[in-house]
Amino acid sequence: MAAIPFTREAMLRQLSDVPVWDVLVIGGGATGLGTALDAASRGYKTLLLEQSDFAKGTSSRSTKLVHGGVRYLAQGNIRLVFEALRERGLLLRNAPHVVSVQPFVILCYSWWQRFFYGTGLTLYDLLAGRYSLGRTAWWSRKTVLERMTNIKSENLKGGIVYYDGQFDDARLALNLAQTCAEQGATVLNYVRVTGLTKDAEGKVNGVEAVDLESGQPYTLRARAVVNATGVYVDEILQLDQPAQNPLVMPSQGVHVVLNKSFLPGDAALMIPKTPDGRVLFAIPWQEHVLVGTTDTPLQQLSLEPVALDTEINFILQTAGAYLQKSPTRQDVLSVFAGLRPLAAPSSLTGSTKEISRSHKLLVAPSGLITITGGKWTTYRQMAEDTVNAAIRVAGLPAIPCRTERLPIHGAIPSLPIPVPNDPGGFAIYSSDATALQALMQSEPELAHKLHPDFSYTLAEVVWAVRYEMARSVEDVLARRLRVLFLDARAAQEMAPVVAEVMALELNREEVWQREQTAAFEMLVKHYLPQATEKPAVRSH
Repeated sequence: MAAIPFTREAMLRQLSDVPVWDVLVIGGGATGLGTALDAASRGYKTLLLEQSDFAKGTSSRSTKLVHGGVRYLAQGNIRLVFEALRERGLLLRNAPHVVSVQPFVILCYSWWQRFFYGTGLTLYDLLAGRYSLGRTAWWSRKTVLERMTNIKSENLKGGIVYYDGQFDDARLALNLAQTCAEQGATVLNYVRVTGLTKDAEGKVNGVEAVDLESGQPYTLRARAVVNATGVYVDEILQLDQPAQNPLVMPSQGVHVVLNKSFLPGDAALMIPKTPDGRVLFAIPWQEHVLVGTTDTPLQQLSLEPVALDTEINFILQTAGAYLQKSPTRQDVLSVFAGLRPLAAPSSLTGSTKEISRSHKLLVAPSGLITITGGKWTTYRQMAEDTVNAAIRVAGLPAIPCRTERLPIHGAIPSLPIPVPNDPGGFAIYSSDATALQALMQSEPELAHKLHPDFSYTLAEVVWAVRYEMARSVEDVLARRLRVLFLDARAAQEMAPVVAEVMALELNREEVWQREQTAAFEMLVKHYLPQATEKPAVRSH
């Protein structure tokens, strides 16, 4: 089946076709996209507006895990773990081209650790039930050292291996946006909501918005308005009720990306207790190793948060304590920071350990619906809860949720496709792969690679513009191809040719190419370990 163009131009034209939307979602991250998909799949007239690119913020900067949360199990949050394990199973079924099963190993240096972790992970398996991805098992010392050749052997007894999910977060977000469109929703990036409109009774009945590319303002009416803006929920809440108390407390999580040689093999390393009492992962991801994360409370928000030197050092030192070949700052290929919208407690102590990871759904007196907290794994359940609230608030026809068994764009029904842990290649495009290959055959010059170290091609840049709503070099290299997150310097080297190809597709002038390349070069500095800018931090 031929691919259907997914463009801003087509979506902008739809804005004038609907006088009143049933559900208008503000925010194009995991929660917003999930909510729009749930609403559209139930048949409601649905509009989603995102001020930047889809998954620009938190939703592209995760640890790439679809998991129940072993840490939450240790905290006794059984309900959250049970819900997440079920959602993990549904996501693997609905998006098998993006989500895959990943083995994780907890190293044991005493027999007590084997008993303690083994018991906990056996409970993890039992909670998963029919959604289990594999049974927890014991690896001997010899097996661990054979399967994970860079692990330190001193005092090692063996390891507990358990199974969770891994995925490409930005790719899943994009596929959700495409699925929204296929279900009849209108989804737009680079449209910023600047105000809320209200009726004579003070009830929210729409938004004021502006297209950031053209400057065109819009007044859009809606029966239900959903605030799903992640760490920015308080900004939208301020538009409704100025000077109210914050609903979220942002926390920064940092990851570093290393060469695959630091963790050969297919198993991930899970460090269950770091020196500051947190959890650290080292995970094979697209022929690289992703290591993280941190949990640093912040006072200020930024679309492009910057990793602290202390966070980078903490990750490298903690991982290095378990690796024969310890990573240094010179080994870091990319470092990225993301902000989590943690639901704030009634009394802020500054410690993110005390802040809920569960999602919160609130309906204001004005009828504005706000959804915040949670995590990628539970985005579908959060969306279902949110749309159910919208039905009550707006008096919409009560239609059951349909997303439990709704395949995400790219999935081939009844044919799970394992995604190779490989940067480039067409597996991630799944059902679109044939059309992408046809594009390369029709225009052979597009088969040229963007960089000698990666298999990405010019065709994928063209595809990102025509079929994936990419509008900037950053959109392509950060979220369509993920190169910025894998190797910042390689991404910088690709930027000029990406800008040139995009300019032809978008009919931009040469000055646009220069501006895009320069802007991307500035952006790359945030992804290099030498970054020194310091965000405002709360004391622990």
